[in-house]
Amino acid sequence: MNKVCRFRDEDELFRGAAELILELSAKAIDKKGSFIIALSGGKTPSSLYNLLAHMPFSKELKWKNIFVFWSDERCVPSDDEQNNSNLARKMLLNHVPIPAENIFPVQVQMSSEKAALQYEQMLKAFFKEELPVFDLILLGMGEDGHTASLFPGGEEIPSGILVSAVSKPGDKTKRITFTPEIINNSKHILILVTGNNKAGVLKNVLEGKSKNAFPVQLINPKHGKLLWYVDAVAAANLKSQN
Repeated sequence: MNKVCRFRDEDELFRGAAELILELSAKAIDKKGSFIIALSGGKTPSSLYNLLAHMPFSKELKWKNIFVFWSDERCVPSDDEQNNSNLARKMLLNHVPIPAENIFPVQVQMSSEKAALQYEQMLKAFFKEELPVFDLILLGMGEDGHTASLFPGGEEIPSGILVSAVSKPGDKTKRITFTPEIINNSKHILILVTGNNKAGVLKNVLEGKSKNAFPVQLINPKHGKLLWYVDAVAAANLKSQN
């Protein structure tokens, strides 16, 4: 299922995303005792992290049953401002009672190739299956239509790879990223899109003739739900009311 949910502004959007995380986590924990989420980087989710770190969400979420991973990471030191797990720790994880052993950052002290292989092996061991199933993968979308660290003009990722070492064209910083194979196996995928600078690409992604012009269009869940949370300015050019 692919659904676009429109919100009046960023505040309403992030509150809606926080409420969704609370709802999905409660259902998953009641059903199987855990909620497993992959966070994203970039500027967009920082306001969401701030909401989750404060009342009422910080108290209502059952942190001891929540397990946190990252859908992509820059291979920079763990205390670097560009490190995605560092952002999440500063904005969220350091402020809530989540056990340290429930947090699984990328091992950025390794080479990107080794870090990608280690993360994939760790995922398989944690989930105890070859193709892990996340309860929720949180993503954003860039102005170029990228998501996670899947970029236009980026290197082709062989089939069967769940976590890959990649580079953004024109950027020397190495990254690791979830591939569409693991993302599309998630029960829920939430893509957050805000700002008028993304209105044009959002229209092309959702309503354009080409279905493979942008990396974000590779996100097409096998059995789960794909939710687009977009604010009014990002959705300004959309015609459909899906």
